[in-house]
Amino acid sequence: MTVAEIFETMDYGPAPESSAEAMAWIDGHDGRFGLFVDGTFTEPGSSFDTRNPATGKTLAQVTQATPEDVTAAVAAARKAQPGWEKLGGPGRARILYALARIIQKQSRLFAVLETLDSGKPIREARDIDVSLVARHFYYHAGMAQIMEDELPGARALGVCGQVIPWNFPLLMLAWKVAPALAMGNTVVLKPAEWTPLTALAFADLAREAGLPKGVLNIVTGDGAVGEAVVGADVDKVAFTGSTEVGKAIRRATAGSGKALTLELGGKSPFIVFDDADLDSAVEGIVDAIWFNGGQVCCAGSRLIVQEGIAEDFHDRLRTRMAKLRVGDPLDKCIDMGAIVDPVQRDRIAAMVDGTTGQVHRGDAPEGCFYPPTLITGLDPADPLMQDEIFGPVLVGTTFRTPAEAVSLANNTRYGLAATVWTENVNLALDIAPKLASGIVWVNGTNMMDAAAGFGGVRESGFGREGGWEGLRAYVKGPEGKALKPVAPVAAPKEAKVTGLDRTAKLYVGGKQARPDGGYSRAVWSPKGALLGHVGLANRKDLRNAVEAARGAGAWSKTTGHQRAQILYYIGENLSARAGEFAARISDMTGATAKQAETEVAASVGRLFTWAAWADKYDGRAKGVPIRGVALAMNEPVGVIGQFAPDEMPLLGLVSVIAPAMAMGNRTVTVASTAFPLAATDFYQVLETSDVPGGVVNILTGDANELAAQMGGHMDVDSVWSFSSSDISATIEAESAHNLKRTWVNNGRARDWSVTDAHTFLAQATEVKTVWIPYGEG
Repeated sequence: MTVAEIFETMDYGPAPESSAEAMAWIDGHDGRFGLFVDGTFTEPGSSFDTRNPATGKTLAQVTQATPEDVTAAVAAARKAQPGWEKLGGPGRARILYALARIIQKQSRLFAVLETLDSGKPIREARDIDVSLVARHFYYHAGMAQIMEDELPGARALGVCGQVIPWNFPLLMLAWKVAPALAMGNTVVLKPAEWTPLTALAFADLAREAGLPKGVLNIVTGDGAVGEAVVGADVDKVAFTGSTEVGKAIRRATAGSGKALTLELGGKSPFIVFDDADLDSAVEGIVDAIWFNGGQVCCAGSRLIVQEGIAEDFHDRLRTRMAKLRVGDPLDKCIDMGAIVDPVQRDRIAAMVDGTTGQVHRGDAPEGCFYPPTLITGLDPADPLMQDEIFGPVLVGTTFRTPAEAVSLANNTRYGLAATVWTENVNLALDIAPKLASGIVWVNGTNMMDAAAGFGGVRESGFGREGGWEGLRAYVKGPEGKALKPVAPVAAPKEAKVTGLDRTAKLYVGGKQARPDGGYSRAVWSPKGALLGHVGLANRKDLRNAVEAARGAGAWSKTTGHQRAQILYYIGENLSARAGEFAARISDMTGATAKQAETEVAASVGRLFTWAAWADKYDGRAKGVPIRGVALAMNEPVGVIGQFAPDEMPLLGLVSVIAPAMAMGNRTVTVASTAFPLAATDFYQVLETSDVPGGVVNILTGDANELAAQMGGHMDVDSVWSFSSSDISATIEAESAHNLKRTWVNNGRARDWSVTDAHTFLAQATEVKTVWIPYGEG
């Protein structure tokens, strides 16, 4: 027999990892776990089994928390929070550092527990998950250390309710707990029902790191416990899981004032161009879809291959699939372990059964395992191309041109991650900004680090985890005073009418437009003078304005320098009409001449400020531990719906429109309900300032009537509301339809004399992280 023949016939011998230490830890708790509340484990209550999915054997019994248990955990966190925050950044940093060291010192225990509980291969848990967990605590220990210098005035939100999934139980814990604790918050965390053990082990060992009682609380159980955490008296909800549950959480928290971040599902494209290194791309696919058995929200589950190489690429991929080893996850030679639970395994099978595509499967043993699967020949609209399978199933189609590749990649309701595989760096960097996703990997996949933000757009959720951008979700600034509703001036008993009738129109697509409904209302001065009439916009007017904004997409592609010139020009033209605008403000609001002049001057200054920012809000090159770079690029959000404030009708209007414009967004802005004529005068300035049609659209009418339509509009990407009307809850609830971002005032006033640039910059941009490895090895 030749050496070559020996290599062909050789098989892998078993390389089992011992589970003795992990089982001993479980036995040390008598195989039964209570909740972790106020620094100690409670007595076990009504319980459920957590099982090893590879064998079906019970590992331990875990308590099903009650609503009263959740209330007690929140109370413990609430009691501990002031002291934890008062400890200061450096004090918290020492404990976070100790937590990182605990993870490292007990890395084998955590890796084995994770494998036993979730079914993932031991080498993935050991080499990827646990090392990233330690990295997150180290990184955020540093963030705590420098918080007071780098985030002056930032305060903790308070108590954070966090609900995490079963695919990366310990890593998801680190992603959420580390930044929350670093910024001075306390936590009530609910791990997934199927995989609670590493969270309980972390809580158990956290006491050795000196974590004060009540700072971290763990409540276990099914979805009802997660629902109780969301509905509890917490200040922030962070959720990772399915899009359907994310939408329910958005509705449940609407109007509550709770901060919310959602990291949801995905159907990530994996694009292979014809100049790619095909063998490397095949290995990339292995990491993209068969890592963790495809149970990854950002899995590269849609293969989009250039037509000319598709047959060759699929042949190579099928050959590679034949070498993948599926089996005992504690075997270090295994590529894919078990599916987390028979319920999930059956769901995957049900989705694949009956497909009209060409199916190629690898091998898998009996039990809770599913083979690596490739399905080709699918249409882009096929359910398997659109719906998240969350298993080791790769679905594919082909493309001819780069433009078609982008179109196919973006043909999804999701927007979490994407991969581009090409040897042409110019092509890669041309495609990356065009993809609707929060992360783009170039010639690589599943690269993640604590320094680089992770999160999506569209129905993949909003908010980021990791990096500076991830910290925004765990701090707050000063809270404004309660905002009193500002009503339009009522019609006087004796009207003072002088001059010709004037009815201000809406401003849509760069043109003045009559309201569709044919209704208008009078605008009166506090002295009883008729100042004019404004149209009452309705659902159709809003639709037309959004269509115009969508059509002005070229604005997002202009340079910051170009946008700055136009904003400067708007400021110049407003300044030239300062007296006219001051008179209008005084007539509408009853402000003194001096007050009105001050507001106009501030509005001109605000326009100049945002013109200055237009080309100065830089991204970041993140310090990630790879030979390459992770670029955090600030991109426009898209179409932003806005409800302007009532208390300063011109300055408030300018303060919401200008930052959105500066960052390349298009706006549909509802003017102050009480004082709309400042906005209808302002669009005359826009008409003479080279603003492209559709970039700014201004509607007048009742904010209460338009809130639901704006919040629920599927072509609006974000909604800001500073109206004095009570519309925050309506907007947040309606936004769940497409999970658009929202920024509402919850009835709190804002000081419009302050620019608050960094808050507006963050709200006016999406952070896209583009990972670009480089070098030959």
